[in-house]
Amino acid sequence: MDAINPIYFILLFLTFVIIASGLFTVKQQTAVLIERLGKFQSVRNAGLHLKIPFIDRIAGRVSLRIQQLDVVIETKTFDDVFVKLKVSVQYVILKDSVFEAFYKLQDPHDQITAYVFDVVRAEVPKMKLDDVFVKKDDIAIAIRSELSEAMKEYGYNIIKALVTDIDPDQMVKISMNRINAAEREKTAAEYEGESERIKIVAKAKAEAESKRLQGQGIADQRREIAKGLEESVKVLNEVGINSQEASALIVVTQHYDTLQSMGENANSNLIMLPNSPSSGSDMLGQMVASFTASQQLGESLKQGKNKS
Repeated sequence: MDAINPIYFILLFLTFVIIASGLFTVKQQTAVLIERLGKFQSVRNAGLHLKIPFIDRIAGRVSLRIQQLDVVIETKTFDDVFVKLKVSVQYVILKDSVFEAFYKLQDPHDQITAYVFDVVRAEVPKMKLDDVFVKKDDIAIAIRSELSEAMKEYGYNIIKALVTDIDPDQMVKISMNRINAAEREKTAAEYEGESERIKIVAKAKAEAESKRLQGQGIADQRREIAKGLEESVKVLNEVGINSQEASALIVVTQHYDTLQSMGENANSNLIMLPNSPSSGSDMLGQMVASFTASQQLGESLKQGKNKS
């Protein structure tokens, strides 16, 4: 048996190497662009593929996943406050537009960044600083609308644009915090003042009600005292004591009742004048004389009117 020519082994090995160099794989959610002699030939998706060695080449790989680009822009608001905004743009390359996405744009990130700068610096200077915080969703919608229209022809789909951070100058933030704190202190003071007013009104109403009830009690007490005096005079009249003497006797009795009440309270500082042992009889005599004189004067005046 003749020996196998080594040239066959060499040729077989070279054939295997050439075929192997033409095999390549594409990962999931990735697209590969193939050029043949410098001209675009095809787009290959996920799986195992074969290209012609030395004629075809892989021009590039494009990710079909959702990607995010963060852009930081510094601009001025309507009230002349400089503020930094961080905008996050989420985009994806359309599967049917890989050719446009790869060949039409030299640097898609710079293109997207330029559009974001243009929109933000057109919208934010129309707003005051407080409005930037409130209307950040409006800014995001304007960015997405502008980008979607501009990037669609390049094979890019803008999924969402988010204003993720608004950062004014540090001194502005300190001033805003001071304004907010002052506003809250003002509100707290108003609530405290209203609470104090309610307390004062409630206290005044309570005191007024107390005075009213106290006055009513005093009136009731005096009414009952008057009834008691009337009944006492009637009783004394029945036993032959006239009205003047009865009234004087009742007053003296009340005088001694007062002295007794004072004696029962050891801590009393009240001084009763006059306070001699004979003051009771003197008071009785004086009151009887006074009542008699008053009665005589009244009768004299009555007789004078009748004569006239």
